[in-house]
Amino acid sequence: MNEVETDFGEPIPGTVLPTDQWAKTAIKRLPPTGPLNFADVFGRVAPVVVELGCGNGRYTLHSALARPDHDHFASDILPVVIRYATRRANQRGLHNVRFAVRDAQTIAREYLPAASVAEVHIYHPQPFRDPRQAHRRLITPRFLAHVHRALRPGGMVVVQTDHADYWAYFTRVFPVFFEFQEAPGPWPDAPEGRSRREILARSRGLTIYRGWGLRRDGLAEREALVLAEALPSPVFRSEGPWAELDAREASHR
Repeated sequence: MNEVETDFGEPIPGTVLPTDQWAKTAIKRLPPTGPLNFADVFGRVAPVVVELGCGNGRYTLHSALARPDHDHFASDILPVVIRYATRRANQRGLHNVRFAVRDAQTIAREYLPAASVAEVHIYHPQPFRDPRQAHRRLITPRFLAHVHRALRPGGMVVVQTDHADYWAYFTRVFPVFFEFQEAPGPWPDAPEGRSRREILARSRGLTIYRGWGLRRDGLAEREALVLAEALPSPVFRSEGPWAELDAREASHR
């Protein structure tokens, strides 16, 4: 078919293949308890890339196409965006992708086995500007401790936001668990944006903050949890130029 899709004027990675080449990428029902066995999930042993809060799957599609020797597991709490992501991955024949509907906190805490994941990617986690919703912010010290546990030695975490105050918080807590550094500009593999939100935010003239870090391998799981308890929660002022964009993305990621 060679059909090309676009999102805010930017092509969705890959093209739609003939139906006899489609894949099945949805995990329709996660087991009631974890952890997952990724060798069973994918039918092979390969490095695993995880995207939490994947939205419509732009980054996972791009990475899976570029790295067929890696397996990709992505989740989002919104069924509607997982339906988009699954359809696109299926149509592109991506047998190295699985999508699931589940919140990122639960995935990190319960479903990712210890030392099992090569990379964890988190693009534009919802900042929840309403102070009454602050408890729903994803990036907390305990969440990062769970990500640290899931990463294998030398594993990498990648994070991105267009919210300046959320980013300021990231720069305080990520270095506790990871050798963290700010990325100097757009990711070379996707200069127009790794996520739908990034493309939209850039079109609105918002600054994008990007960073990545390698797992601190000398930090034991229990020690990481103790450190997490001593670190501050993500509390920051709610003002900023993000209100309209946040509201839109909350239901259309």
